[in-house]
Amino acid sequence: MSTKRSGSSARWLAEHENDPYVQQARKLGYRSRAVFKLKEIQEKDRILKPGQVVVDLGAAPGGWSQWARPLLGPKGTLIALDILPMDPIADVDIILGDFREEAVLRELESRVGERAVDLVLSDMAPNLSGVDVADQAASIYLCELALDFASVHLKPKGVLLTKIFQGEGFDAYLKSLRQAFESVTIRKPKASRPRSREVYLLARNFRAV
Repeated sequence: MSTKRSGSSARWLAEHENDPYVQQARKLGYRSRAVFKLKEIQEKDRILKPGQVVVDLGAAPGGWSQWARPLLGPKGTLIALDILPMDPIADVDIILGDFREEAVLRELESRVGERAVDLVLSDMAPNLSGVDVADQAASIYLCELALDFASVHLKPKGVLLTKIFQGEGFDAYLKSLRQAFESVTIRKPKASRPRSREVYLLARNFRAV
């Protein structure tokens, strides 16, 4: 059993080290290969703009915030949250905590204050147990929490970009997004590994009540 695990780990490590996005991220000084997912979406959809208020959920190790913050300019605001610690990022307000906990959500809301949020980014994913049904349910739950937060704090016409894994609950979540936003697009960036069920849902033009 342990031999199988170590062999699998060795294969993953080899694949990771040979990954061109990993190599490019290191070369450019980015914290993670995930930067290239957001970068591709930004190039297509222009969701990040100067002066915006942006919340980055599931931000660790901070690649998205690191790359996005300069695009917001001096008048922009970026608040990043994760259960894992992150090294500081210039002009990014970092919160350490579990988004599922009420106290952490309240802390995030206090940092946002009275400002309406332009864009919610969610790259949140659960710690995987290896039990597909449980992992999928946990992933959908995090997506629902991101939508709940966005529904309260987004300004009219605001945007939510969330990672989701295709499987049980995907269609129902997609339907709920389409009820809350005028348009929803499925994005599969090139940096998302082809075998992964991971996609990103880009929900635009929030229907504020």
